[in-house]
Amino acid sequence: MPDSIARSVIREVEPLSVDELIAEAVRKVLDSGLPGLPAVDADGAFVGIFGEREFMKALFPGYMDELGSGAMIRRSIDDAIERREACRSESIRDHLTTDHVVVEDDYSDSQLAEIFLHHRVLVVPIATAGRVHAVVTRADFFAALFEKFEAAGG
Repeated sequence: MPDSIARSVIREVEPLSVDELIAEAVRKVLDSGLPGLPAVDADGAFVGIFGEREFMKALFPGYMDELGSGAMIRRSIDDAIERREACRSESIRDHLTTDHVVVEDDYSDSQLAEIFLHHRVLVVPIATAGRVHAVVTRADFFAALFEKFEAAGG
């Protein structure tokens, strides 16, 4: 296995089930202290990521994602929550970021950097034989990368 700056910042996690309800999943994300968690199917295979961004997309109307600016929308946050109260009992399945960003244990730092650069994810799930068991966050990878950069500069 190649030497990796990210190995020091891996966080073991319990993935979400794609059938979990939004309210339960958000609580687990908050309890984890991470910006998102991987979601897996009944066989433990990676399906997507659910976190901060995905919750906001579930809570706010679809057109919000298309707007360049929300300045023209004057509704209160209470109105938005009231309108989408039903999302509390929806499964996360339809609200996942489904980019294929999972890596196997033999990943390289360059592979992680490419994923963080080209996908809108804050966590990259790590799997062993296809079963997700950990994540690396973009913030932790960034800090480890800078530490390596500083050390190389003398």
